[in-house]
Amino acid sequence: MSEMNHFDAHGRARMVEVGAKDDTKREAIARGEITMTPETLTKVESGNMAKGDVLAVARVAGIMAAKETSRLIPMAHPVNITGVNVNFRFKQPNKVEIEASVRTTGKTGVEMEALTAVNVASLTIYDMCKAVDKGMVIENIRLIKKTGGKSGEFIREGEKEWV
Repeated sequence: MSEMNHFDAHGRARMVEVGAKDDTKREAIARGEITMTPETLTKVESGNMAKGDVLAVARVAGIMAAKETSRLIPMAHPVNITGVNVNFRFKQPNKVEIEASVRTTGKTGVEMEALTAVNVASLTIYDMCKAVDKGMVIENIRLIKKTGGKSGEFIREGEKEWV
């Protein structure tokens, strides 16, 4: 059975041992989107949502979520995160795109942290806008890029860097 497997020789769940791995610089970038009515998007973009600045709260929620990933995902290792960015882009007529980048120097990557940040930022947008738009859809959450570690670099085809 592979050492990089979440199951032991008896099929029981376990956390993968990473102690012998070298520390390397690692980064992961994830993206997702939330679709809403054009009217809701206008309120979010202009900062006129009754609950306040939706994207400021969602940014903080995403950062906090990245830091809590190992408490949420059973086999995720606690990671010494060195940086997290959460950014948003409006895609007319009715979407907000979310991007999270997470960095560390350590023995394991931060893909789960970036994906968790996008998920929680999306859920926070939903929470802050649900009074005016319960039909929002969170979708297309995916890993865009990961660097560092033994497996090297992954870049999803067809994705462009945000400027």
